[in-house]
Amino acid sequence: MMRIDFVSLFPSMFFGPFDDSIIRRARDNGILDIHILNPRDFAFDRHKHVDDSPFGGGSGMLLKPEPMFRALRFLLGTTNFQRRRILLMSPDGEVLSQDKAKELSAFDQLIFLCGHYEGFDARITELADEVLSIGDYVLTGGELPAMVMVDAVARMLPGVLGSEESAPTDSFYHGLLEYPQYTRPRDYHGKVVPEVLFSGDHAKIALWRRHESLRLTFERRPDLLEKAELTEDDLVFLKQLEQTRKGGQ
Repeated sequence: MMRIDFVSLFPSMFFGPFDDSIIRRARDNGILDIHILNPRDFAFDRHKHVDDSPFGGGSGMLLKPEPMFRALRFLLGTTNFQRRRILLMSPDGEVLSQDKAKELSAFDQLIFLCGHYEGFDARITELADEVLSIGDYVLTGGELPAMVMVDAVARMLPGVLGSEESAPTDSFYHGLLEYPQYTRPRDYHGKVVPEVLFSGDHAKIALWRRHESLRLTFERRPDLLEKAELTEDDLVFLKQLEQTRKGGQ
C-alpha cells in the first residue's frame, strides 16, 4: 500500500477526483491510502491566520512558515515510513514526466505540500525533498498539480490498472507516444480500422504499432526522439519519414 498525504488549506478540493473510477478502486482495494491535513489547524492565533504580506512589499499574500512546519512535524511524527518523499508544488520546480512518476511510485509514502495565494514563504521549501511542477504556467494553488501527480503515480502501482500491460503501453512510458488503438465498429462512416489489426499475425501487429508510435512521436513530439531508445530498424523508419516529409514540401 502507498500512503498519500496532502497538506492543503482546501481539503474539499480533493473530494471527488479520488472518489471515482480507477483511483477509487485502488483505495477500495487497499492499494492507495489518501489523507488530507489542513495547516490552518496548526496556526497559532485564534483566527487561524496562515498567510501574511511579504516583507519588502509586493502584491498578494504568502503562506506563513509556522503552520506548515507544525503540520509537517505532526505528520512525520504520526506516520512511520522509511521510504517517503516530501514534494512541494511550485511552477518553478522540475516538470513532471513519466520517468518521474515511475520513480515516485517506488516510495511507500508521498507527502504533497500545496501552496495557495501568492505562494510560500521561501523557508517552507526547505521542508521538501523535491520541488515539482506540472508545466510552465501558474495555477491558483498546488492542489490540482498534486492531484495530477497522484493520478500519474498511481497508474504505476501493481494492481491499480485492470491489465498489467496497460501502463507499459501508455504514451511516454518508453519515451514515445502511444500508437493508435481501435475498437468496434470496424468501419464507421468510411473510417476503416487498419487491416493489419485483423491479420492475427502478432509480429506484424507489433511492428505496425511500433511504426505508428514512431510516426506520431515524429509528427507531434520530435523532441522525445532525442532521448528515446531506438533500434536500427527504428532509425531506418524515421529516416523514411523524414524523406517523405521533405518530398512533400
